[in-house]
Amino acid sequence: MSTLTPLRRPVRQDPAERRRALYHLASPVSVLTVDHAGQAHGTTASTVTLVSREPLLIGVALRPGSSFARLAAAEGRFVVNVLDGQQGDLARWFADSSRPDGSAQFDGIPWTADSYAGAPRLAGALAHYTCRLHSSHRAGDGEVLLGYVVRATAVSGPPLFSYAGGLVAGALHPARTTKETSAS
Repeated sequence: MSTLTPLRRPVRQDPAERRRALYHLASPVSVLTVDHAGQAHGTTASTVTLVSREPLLIGVALRPGSSFARLAAAEGRFVVNVLDGQQGDLARWFADSSRPDGSAQFDGIPWTADSYAGAPRLAGALAHYTCRLHSSHRAGDGEVLLGYVVRATAVSGPPLFSYAGGLVAGALHPARTTKETSAS
């Protein structure tokens, strides 16, 4: 078990500058879905990451008091739908707090029920991770869910990213190496 060493002196920095710098963390955008007691629910997340390869665990960061976190804990299962670059409207929809509650939020959206979790698997997503809830942790001002990946599927395509406060889509190109750069 690791422990954090408290800072001896507080770090002083303009909070706006820190926030601006954090916008430069690019991350793929996903819609998390759950079905609890016959009611489906979805939410957009831009912080989903691999935590462990053995066992295969992914981590999802959510805001405190998240309805999704509460429903996923009650159900014990959920699905992560990693969005395609053309699914920005879905990301915005599931991030909008004024969307309808329950299954009505999926009206007009093509999906199928996951055979294990029962939660919506959104059509056109680049990847689907079917998860069993491993644990939930309060972390600072957020909540982190760890999901044991029961099944995963993926297709090729350009991903949707959260970057610099917005949604970005496009083809990925391999980074050039130093040798390639100096030869140009």
